[in-house]
Amino acid sequence: MDNTRVFRMAFASVYPHYITKAEKKGRTKEEVHAIIHWLTGYDEHTLQQQIATKVEFETFFAQAPRINPNVSKITGVICGYRVEEIEDKLMQQIRYLDKLVDELARGKAMDKILRK
Repeated sequence: MDNTRVFRMAFASVYPHYITKAEKKGRTKEEVHAIIHWLTGYDEHTLQQQIATKVEFETFFAQAPRINPNVSKITGVICGYRVEEIEDKLMQQIRYLDKLVDELARGKAMDKILRK
């Protein structure tokens, strides 16, 4: 499967969809940010820089200060694929983010989403 198109998508173009998905279900932008911070190690300032400069997903994850060591605890199906079985590391990271936002929208508690 050629993932080049997904990797080249601007994170900033997908980011509003994460916010909308969460807010439609009564969750907040701050909770989405907490998920992104937990997953990538970006703080609020560096996250806003990544959004403002419209970096591609590939760059967004390559420049992430620290991918959380607990990502291996993220399991389940997103877009028809088990996230723990995705072989391409970048695609897996993108799907981890999708999965976490999906869990938020489904009403899961933040402690469980952040694997505490």
